[in-house]
Amino acid sequence: PTSDDTPEVLNRALSNLSSRWKNWWVRGILTLAMITFFFIIIYLGPMVLMTIVMCVQIKCFHEIITIGYNVYHSYDLPWFRTLSWYFLLCVNYFFYGETVTDYFFTLVQREEPLRILSKYHRFISFALYLTGFCMFVLSLVKKHYRLQFYMFGWTHVTLLIVVTQSHLIIHNLFEGMIWFIVPISCVICNDIMAYMFGFFFGRTPLIKLSPKKTWEGFIGGFFATVLFGLLLSYVMSGYRCFTCPVEFNNDTNSFTVDCEPSELFQLQEYNIPLVLQSVVGWKTVRMYPFQIHSIALSTFASLIGPFGGFFASGFKRAFKIKDFANTIPGHGGIMDRFDCQYLMATFVNVYIASFIRGPNPSKLIQQFLTLRPDQQLHIFNTLKAHLVDKGML
Repeated sequence: PTSDDTPEVLNRALSNLSSRWKNWWVRGILTLAMITFFFIIIYLGPMVLMTIVMCVQIKCFHEIITIGYNVYHSYDLPWFRTLSWYFLLCVNYFFYGETVTDYFFTLVQREEPLRILSKYHRFISFALYLTGFCMFVLSLVKKHYRLQFYMFGWTHVTLLIVVTQSHLIIHNLFEGMIWFIVPISCVICNDIMAYMFGFFFGRTPLIKLSPKKTWEGFIGGFFATVLFGLLLSYVMSGYRCFTCPVEFNNDTNSFTVDCEPSELFQLQEYNIPLVLQSVVGWKTVRMYPFQIHSIALSTFASLIGPFGGFFASGFKRAFKIKDFANTIPGHGGIMDRFDCQYLMATFVNVYIASFIRGPNPSKLIQQFLTLRPDQQLHIFNTLKAHLVDKGML
C-alpha cells in the first residue's frame, strides 16, 4: 500500500496545488537538497565520499532484502535475514580487503597484523563465505527447500548488483575525483532534465515498464546531459584536486590529491570539422582531452544509464510496489535514486581500464621493494639487459 510521505510543512505550503504540480515541487525541493548534500560531501574529501558510498551500499542492500523478507515473511524462513547480512559482511571484507592491499600497500607491509591479513586475505574470505554456506545448508527446512534456495539466489544477486558496483565506484574515485564526480553528475543531470522535458513537453510514451517516461524527455535529457558533461569537464579539468589520483601518503597517514596533471587535463587545440566550421565560425577550438571522454560518459549516462531505471521499474512491478522504500519524499528509497548510478559505475571502470589506465610505476616499485634481495637483483639485471638491448643504456 502507498502512503503520503511528504513532510507536513510541504503539504501545508502546497495544499492549493494539483497533485501533478505538488509532486513537481516536492521532487524539485528534495532534489535541490540532495544536490546540496552532494556538494558538501565532495568538499569534505575522499574519505567522507568513500564512507558515504559504503552507507548508500548498505541502505540499498537493506531495501532490496527487505522486499524479499516482506513478500515471504509468512513462511518464517530461519536465519534468512541473519545470513543475508552475514554474506554482505563477507563480500565487503573480500572486496575492500583487496582495495586496501592494492592502494595502501606500504601501510599494509609496515604493520605486522595487516601484512598477515593481506597475505592470507583470499583464504580468510573463502573460509568466511564457506561458513555462511554451511549455515545455509543447516538452515534448510522441509517443505520450504525451493523457497529457501530462491531467497539464497535473491541475496547473491543483490550482492552482485549492489556491493560489486559500489566497490567499482570507489575504484573510480581513486583514479581521480573527476572520474567519480562527472559520471555521477551526468546521471543526476539526465534524470532531472529527462523529467523536466517530459513534464513540460512529454507526449509520446517511451517504454511500458515506465509509463511516465516519454521520448521527448529521453531525447531532451540526452542533449542536455552531453552539453552539461562538456561544461562540467571543462571547469573541473583545471583543478588538480579533481584530476589527480587519490593516493595515500604514508608519511602523514592521509589522502593526497596533488600531482602534475596528465595530458588528459592539459588544454590542446583541435580542428573543427569542415561541416561545422561554417556554422560556428571557428576553425579550431581549445579544449581538454578529457572533455572528449566526457562525451562518451554523458552519452552512456543518457542512452544506456536509464535502462538501469527501467530494470528497477520492472523489478518493482513484479512485486507490485511503487518504490523500494519511503526514505526520500517524492523520490522513494535510496535504491530508486541509485538504480542508474550502479550501471554507470561499471561502465566508467571498464572505460578507464580499456582506454585510460596504464601501468603505475610507483605501485610496481613498492612491490619490488618487498621482494627478497636476490629477487630484486634478478629483476635489476633483467631490466638492465633489456635497456642495453634497446640502446637506452
